[in-house]
Amino acid sequence: MTTFGSRPVVAAVNGSAHSMAAALWAAKEALLCKTELLLLMAYGVDGGPFGNRSFPPDTWLKAKEAITGEVLHEFREACESAVPEVKVTTVAVDTGPVAALTEISATARLLAIGAPTGEIAGLFAGVSAARLSSGAVCPVVVVRGPGDDGPVVVGVDGSPLSEEALAWAFAEASNREAPLVALHAWHDGDVAGLFTGEGALPFPGESVRETENRVLGQRLAGWRKKYPQVPVDQVVVRDKPRHRLLELSEKARLVVVGTRGRGGFAALAVGSTSHALIHHAKCPVMVVRETGRPPR
Repeated sequence: MTTFGSRPVVAAVNGSAHSMAAALWAAKEALLCKTELLLLMAYGVDGGPFGNRSFPPDTWLKAKEAITGEVLHEFREACESAVPEVKVTTVAVDTGPVAALTEISATARLLAIGAPTGEIAGLFAGVSAARLSSGAVCPVVVVRGPGDDGPVVVGVDGSPLSEEALAWAFAEASNREAPLVALHAWHDGDVAGLFTGEGALPFPGESVRETENRVLGQRLAGWRKKYPQVPVDQVVVRDKPRHRLLELSEKARLVVVGTRGRGGFAALAVGSTSHALIHHAKCPVMVVRETGRPPR
């Protein structure tokens, strides 16, 4: 089993059903990683008027603070009951949720947030999953659906970030004793979506699909060697990445993608692929940002 030292799994909560789902998912994740669970509730407001130190009003903050204690107690009891083996701690802060979560991401293994409602990430008013995933140091998991069984799915595009996504995907699959599906999607006219480099040069008589499949195999070789216990299915398709990722999410326990890749995975945090996954995936989605801090 892969371990992640003392970095806790952090779940953002606010009393909603969405955040309870995220907290319970995070508790199970902490158990798998042999680490602690930290429940965070930020009851302030992000992006207050510049220079206005009285925003939000003190009376409003005090009222929110009183509710926060009750919510954290309820969520802690639920997580301890569901996963008694995991140590659960809580913290409340009076800053805005995006600021609080971005700051704590520097010391967290990952952040778990509830499934979005419309353009909002379901946990706090104003917390955009895209905004958080583009600024957090650690991966952000948007918890959609139970994710109790099925394979771990990872989107691969050949970029350096793709290696970080693979690192997290293999580690998560190993912890869950689950198979891994590595998807590389390309389509006509999307030259940037093709693998590049010397290894991607086609052999005589080799089709684009065969070249892409061969290079994907090369990308996976090192990870297969590091995690020999993880069954791997490599999939190369001529399609938009979001189409196949959404399709695979219906039977997956986790989908892992990066925020700064090439081709279909480029600028995931603000693009159509992330929008589709964050709002329509049938399982939890892990968004990995290029930080140089892969799991260890």
